[in-house]
Amino acid sequence: MKASSRLAIVAAAMMAIGGAFYFEPWTLFTSSSVNESLPEISTSEEQVVAPPVESEPIDSSQEEIEPEIAYPITLASGDLISHEHETSGQVLLLELEDGSRILRIEDLDTSDGPKLEVWLADAPVIEGFEGWFVFDDGQYQNLGDLKATQGNQNYEIPEGLDLDQYSSVSIWCSRFAVSFGAAELRT
Repeated sequence: MKASSRLAIVAAAMMAIGGAFYFEPWTLFTSSSVNESLPEISTSEEQVVAPPVESEPIDSSQEEIEPEIAYPITLASGDLISHEHETSGQVLLLELEDGSRILRIEDLDTSDGPKLEVWLADAPVIEGFEGWFVFDDGQYQNLGDLKATQGNQNYEIPEGLDLDQYSSVSIWCSRFAVSFGAAELRT
């Protein structure tokens, strides 16, 4: 065998190995699952009770009673539609009792892939092939790597992030710049 043939075989083998690591074809056959519950708010700080203050009796007929707020508060929600891969589930933007906000994905079912992330975006959710590539065209916020391809999961929303700037959520494959699935956020 000539040296040039050996060199060509070695080069082809190295390209095949490099391509496998880049494309990660084994992810077509893998899946993972997680079942996170809603975060609980810690009340570890001691509550200080002020001493009673003498005051005039209050006429209870004039007292306004504020309704108790039930947390978490749903700020927006939407159902995932399929793009590059079959995807289903529901997304919820939630405000917790301490004022923090999370994106919760419930009953997620999607395919595995290389470098999957959860994005808030200002892009419209378009069904079909035309909707696969729009989420990196405008403003988006990466909330982190997708934790699992099935189940319920929570993603912290950065403090101060203006949610009015975002109208959709995408399960985004950053390796190939394509949406696996997305949801329009409705209030």
